[in-house]
Amino acid sequence: MSSIHKPETPWQRTKRRFLKDKLSVTGLIIIVFFLLISVLGYLIMPDDTPQANRMMVQLSTKHPGTEIQFLAIRKQQAVDTVNVFTKMLYGQPDFYDWVPITTYNFKGDSIIVHEYTGITDDEPIENRYGLAQVVYPVRDTPIYNGTDVSFTDVYGTPHNLSIASLQATILKDHIQAKKYWFGTDLYGRDMLSRMILGTRVSFSVGIMAVLISLIIGITLGAMAGFYGGKIDQFISWLINVVWSLPSLLLVIAISFALGKGFFQVFVAIGLSTWVEVARMVRGQIISIREVEFVEAGRALGFSSSRIITRHILPNISGPILVVASANFASAILLEAGLSFLGFGVQPPFPSWGAMIKEHYGYIIIDAAYLAILPGLAIMLIVYAFNLVSVGLTDAFNVRQNANA
Repeated sequence: MSSIHKPETPWQRTKRRFLKDKLSVTGLIIIVFFLLISVLGYLIMPDDTPQANRMMVQLSTKHPGTEIQFLAIRKQQAVDTVNVFTKMLYGQPDFYDWVPITTYNFKGDSIIVHEYTGITDDEPIENRYGLAQVVYPVRDTPIYNGTDVSFTDVYGTPHNLSIASLQATILKDHIQAKKYWFGTDLYGRDMLSRMILGTRVSFSVGIMAVLISLIIGITLGAMAGFYGGKIDQFISWLINVVWSLPSLLLVIAISFALGKGFFQVFVAIGLSTWVEVARMVRGQIISIREVEFVEAGRALGFSSSRIITRHILPNISGPILVVASANFASAILLEAGLSFLGFGVQPPFPSWGAMIKEHYGYIIIDAAYLAILPGLAIMLIVYAFNLVSVGLTDAFNVRQNANA
C-alpha cells in the first residue's frame, strides 16, 4: 500500500524554508541566547545586588581577567534572603561589605588587613576588624573571654563561639578571590554583571515598544485599508506626517513630554515605530479586501471587526512578523541612542547605550573595552534580529513558496 502524505500547511512550509536559511537560524540562536540571559538575570550575575551597583572606586577600570582578593564583612543590620523568583527579578540585597585586600593576618580577637588602594605607590592602609563582626551582624559589643567570644546578633540569637572557629569560618567563607571576566567600569562595578542586566533592558524595551507599535499600527492600518474613503485619507495623512519626522528626534520629543524613565522609554519608542506597521497593514488589506473569502464574510453578515480579526489579519501575519522583527532591532538602537544622550534608562540601572556614554573617552587611554563591549553587544543583537527579519521575508514570500 502506498503511504499517503499529508500536504504541508502554510506554516509548516514557512518553517521549513526558514530553517533552511543557516544565517537566519544563527540569528535566532543568538536572540534565544540573549533572551535566556535576560530572563535569568540576577541568578547568573557575579554581582547579584539590585542594579549590579556594587561600587568600589579603588577597583576603577580594571582590565578583563583581573582577580582581586576580598574580605567579606557581614553588614551590621538585618538583611533578608529573598526567594528565587524575587531574586531573578530584582536581585538580592548585599549581605556583606566587600573590602579589597592584599594581605591579612589574625591577631587575638581581630583580623588585620592591608586594603588594596588601586595605586601601587600608595602606602598600604591597615585596618583591624573584630572576628565576630566579620562573620555575624552583631547587635551589641562582643565580649571576649580568652579563647571565646559571646555576643547577640541583630536577630536576637545569642552566640558563644571560640576564636579558633571564627578564624576558620573567615578563612573558609569570608576571604574570597573574585575574577572580573569583563573588567570593571569607571566606578569599580563588575562589567559582566552590568552587561547581563543591560540585556534585560534592551529586550524589555524592544518587547514593549513592539507591542505598542503593533497595537497602534495594526489598528490604524486595518481601519485605513478596510474602510477606505475619508478614514483612509486621514490615517494616510497622519502616517505621512509621522513618517516625515526623523525617528530619533521624534522619540526625544516624546521623551521630553513624558519625562525620563524606564516606562517612558518604551512608550516613546512604541509611539514612534507604529508607522511601518500601519503602512504595511494598510497596503496588505487593500490588496485582499475584495477577494472571495472577504466577500463571503460580508454575504454571511459578519461584522467588519470579525472579518478583519478572524479572516484578514491571519492571512497577513507573515508580513506583520517581518515588520515586528525589524522594529525590534530599531527599538534596541533607539533605546541605546536615547540612553547615550541621557534621555533613556536612568542610572544606576545599566543600559548598553549609557555604558558607552560613560566610557567612550576611555577608548584612547588603554581601557577601550569599557565602550567596545556594550557596542559589540548592541551590534550583535541588532544584526541577529536583522538576519531573522531577512529569513522571515524569504520564508513568507508567497511566490517563492509556490515554486518550492
